[in-house]
Amino acid sequence: MTYLWTSQAMADAMGGRPFGQMPEGVNGISIDSRSIGPEEAFFAIKGERVDGHDFASLAVANGASLLVVSEAKLPALGRLTVPMIVVDDVLQALERLGVAARARSRARIVAVTGSVGKTTTKEMLRTVLEPSGKVHAAVASFNNHWGVPLTLARMPEDTDYGVFEIGMNHPNEIRPLVKLVRPHVAIITTIAAAHLGNFNSLEEIAAAKAEIFEGVEPGGHALLNRDNAFYDFLDKAAQAAGVDNIHAFGQHAKAEFRLAEYDGSAESSTIWTSFGGETREVFISAPGKHIAENAVAALGAVKLLGADVDAAVQALGGLAAVKGRGQRHKLKIGRGNFTLIDESYNANPASMRAAIALLAQTPAKGEGRQIAVLGDMLEMGAFSEKVHAELASPLLAAGVSHVWLAGPEMRALRDALPDSVHVEYREKTEDLAKFALTKVKANDVLMVKSSLGTGFGKIVAALLDKYPAFHETERLN
Repeated sequence: MTYLWTSQAMADAMGGRPFGQMPEGVNGISIDSRSIGPEEAFFAIKGERVDGHDFASLAVANGASLLVVSEAKLPALGRLTVPMIVVDDVLQALERLGVAARARSRARIVAVTGSVGKTTTKEMLRTVLEPSGKVHAAVASFNNHWGVPLTLARMPEDTDYGVFEIGMNHPNEIRPLVKLVRPHVAIITTIAAAHLGNFNSLEEIAAAKAEIFEGVEPGGHALLNRDNAFYDFLDKAAQAAGVDNIHAFGQHAKAEFRLAEYDGSAESSTIWTSFGGETREVFISAPGKHIAENAVAALGAVKLLGADVDAAVQALGGLAAVKGRGQRHKLKIGRGNFTLIDESYNANPASMRAAIALLAQTPAKGEGRQIAVLGDMLEMGAFSEKVHAELASPLLAAGVSHVWLAGPEMRALRDALPDSVHVEYREKTEDLAKFALTKVKANDVLMVKSSLGTGFGKIVAALLDKYPAFHETERLN
């Protein structure tokens, strides 16, 4: 049988000490005791809030066949009979296993960072590379100090293409992670005001994102947004880091991978891309110009990785929106239906504007309303009041006349909107959820957008729980 890791290879890679009767190997790695299954190893990572060692028993009960634990915690785990690999530090052991996974792999690797669009682009890359070979990509937004090594450690040896997302909210976070990943292609989607409270300027954010160049493999590629104001800054940073090949994507005339034309609708987009001496018509089964721009970057990466571009173009026709990042639901209400656009996973000024533009592209039928349901953008620091108030401009430009708000920072937007806009404001997310459940009407289009920490996913969940899915084939009496 072929395993993801044999127990011996795991122990050797991590510098660990086997304890008990080892299984021959494992076929999965998890740090979550709740979702672990048989033939999987549980890594008892100590986090900021919880210590995985406290959940070792639950992991065993749920089927874990092997535990990776700290030497210091071993005495407290003596009653467990499951085999263990004992290490000095579990997170560092996971990193070492990730390094071993990267070293044994012959996969072509792409890494994505940026202020907006990381996860969506990562999922696009998964979709467009799958016709060309076996793809291994991060689940959800596993892009931090444990998510990246975990994704690496989970990478099967026979992977053809690896797709990694690398995030940060402080300087010096990307640098160590990209040196683990060692990508052949590094993409920066864009530079915008995300985590602005932790930086003094957008240039500092750009410098932190540019850390991704430091891990690019010799002969590798950087792929940059030519339409972003920080293109020249990033171009110079990539050169300084020794990246051999620097490419651009976007609408700019000098972009090597160019978005030549865009035609968007409420449900999808058609774009024309120009690169390699060819112009291709590309249908994308997801709406939004920001999605189209990232699709061009994804196709550029396919080309740079040597994968099948024509097959990738076809694959974009089956692209599915990611939960919390533009996923659409058509829901029954009374004798009709309404549309829910779930953008609840995260928010910053740039992604807010993109989501508002998406709402504007989704017309409400009959007497239905286009409603922006917005919550606080977190980590804006001293800039918070200003960036929230400035959302009034794109809302007015989009013609959105109904705005439902929650959160203390959204007071600034409430106060900035004119009387011509129908504004509902609640201090708490839960109160706005209750309001939305009773005030939504047939033919409305609701777009829900906020930073993850505000809990706006509860609004989406409440609407999905109360209102069943509507299918176009149904005939409502």
